[in-house]
Amino acid sequence: MQKILSAYGITSRRAAETLILEGRVCVNGVTATLGQSASPYIDEITVDGVLVAGNAEHVYIMLNKPVGYLTTARDDRGRKTVMELIADLGVRVYPVGRLDYNSEGLLLFTNDGHFANAVSHPSRGKIKTYEVLVRGDAVKAAKLLSEPVRVDGHLLQAVNALVILESADGGVLEITIAEGKNRQIRKMCAACGVSVRALKRVSIGAVELDSLETGKWRFLTKEEVRLLG
Repeated sequence: MQKILSAYGITSRRAAETLILEGRVCVNGVTATLGQSASPYIDEITVDGVLVAGNAEHVYIMLNKPVGYLTTARDDRGRKTVMELIADLGVRVYPVGRLDYNSEGLLLFTNDGHFANAVSHPSRGKIKTYEVLVRGDAVKAAKLLSEPVRVDGHLLQAVNALVILESADGGVLEITIAEGKNRQIRKMCAACGVSVRALKRVSIGAVELDSLETGKWRFLTKEEVRLLG
């Protein structure tokens, strides 16, 4: 129960124990007990009488993807995939878009095709923001990224590009884009004279990765689903 309440963003696992001990959590109308198991897809779970989960047709989660995982359901070369990180979800979902093997950060999953299309289709204009550690002239690159850059025969332009940290050999850029072409950030940076050392997606639209730990996942809130849908 503690894990379910935490995954749905209700409270921390430790605080969830207190809610359960105080008798404020119910499963199918019966007061829950500490250590009790339940399924958010079968059981009706409430806190203070407010429905948290139950009989959900569609599932929406975010994962803080680590480096070294493929965004695919399986790999014929035996490499690790993001599906291993959400194996305890208990429901079949699919990644919305992708992050490459050497990138990390916010990755969405769902079994709702309409939602996936709303998030990923270029016509819906969902912006994505990345923190990018680069080697080279970060200030110059930020200026160039704010203008059209030719990548693979296409002119691409960042919605926004800021230097958020400078160092002797480079810095950290915050780059926001509206497209989602293959390795777009890396290619745009290369075209502007800097190389990417690390890349992390921190937000999609108004939904932010925030403090979610690397390798962990949580359910999207109803408001987050609304904002992305």
